[in-house]
Amino acid sequence: MQNYLVVSALVENSSEIIRKLSKLTKSSGCNIVDSRFKLLGHELSLMLFLTGNWDAIAKIEDMLRIFAQEHDVQILTRRTTLDKPQGDSMPYAVDVVGLDHPGILLDITEFMSTNNLFIQEMASNTYEASLTGAKMFSLHMMVNIPSDTSIASIRGDFIEFCDRLNLDAIMEPVK
Repeated sequence: MQNYLVVSALVENSSEIIRKLSKLTKSSGCNIVDSRFKLLGHELSLMLFLTGNWDAIAKIEDMLRIFAQEHDVQILTRRTTLDKPQGDSMPYAVDVVGLDHPGILLDITEFMSTNNLFIQEMASNTYEASLTGAKMFSLHMMVNIPSDTSIASIRGDFIEFCDRLNLDAIMEPVK
């Protein structure tokens, strides 16, 4: 039986840390199923989704505790299970771009929550527009829309919502 572990870490930016964590994972007998790495300022935020038998998961948990102490790294781990596929929902990709302002992410996530759209994945960032220098906001998310929800209705409501916030948005099915 496979067991699963989510590992989240915040470390000083270094490719060497990524290599060392990958080596620990391999030597414990675990496998990296999914990984995310993102440079935030000078810090590297990483998430790993590991799988392995019970012994391998217990071994990597111990190895990560020691690694965190030796390298002054913050590591958080949590055992988990796989979600059952949501056969009664449809996956949609959502992209939003507009002028940045405080609370924009809250507004969008409240819309999703209020409309029972399950956020599967989300990434956002801000940047300066190349021609005007305006501070821009960009968001990409994957949501699951319940099959008993009218796609045309939810898409229309979302586009109208974004228009009120002066945001450009696209909501389309994942193929």
